[in-house]
Amino acid sequence: MENMTFEELIKINCFSKEPSEQKQAAELLEQRYCCEIRCANMDESVRFAHHARGCTIVAAKLSKNVVIFQNVTIGSNMRYNKIKKEWENVGSPIIAENVIIADGAKVLGQITIGKNTVIGAGAIITKDIPENSVAYGINQYKAKDPDYDLVFNPDMISGEEIMRIDAERVAEFDKMQDHS
Repeated sequence: MENMTFEELIKINCFSKEPSEQKQAAELLEQRYCCEIRCANMDESVRFAHHARGCTIVAAKLSKNVVIFQNVTIGSNMRYNKIKKEWENVGSPIIAENVIIADGAKVLGQITIGKNTVIGAGAIITKDIPENSVAYGINQYKAKDPDYDLVFNPDMISGEEIMRIDAERVAEFDKMQDHS
């Protein structure tokens, strides 16, 4: 397993029927990519941008075509009620089809994120979000504009093209600074 790619380790970690293989793959993912991914019900089409660096993913379900960027946390926000002597809010999120979860977002609790939704960078979500939404801030959301894809698209622009555009922008910025 030492020479396996991120994708190979994810496959073993999430889909192997052999517990010792799963454990070894999970340990390697944590060591190499600083990520912990524990999901009992994850579709094989789920993708992790940037090798899931810094992610902690403990979801009840990750559906088809979910994309998760770096430093995302998906998990529970349960609490122990000392008066009743019982746990409350037990459970992890269910993420529906075609959801994109951007950099640094936190999706916590016994909640459902509706299909075709984008969770914005840095968002903290602890309540259900309806389908076709853009979630942002703390439990805020609005309808998603159907004319735009946000954060990710299967016809993604190349990193080289982004770098070329940034170089042009920097050159223009530097030119403006020289004239100030």
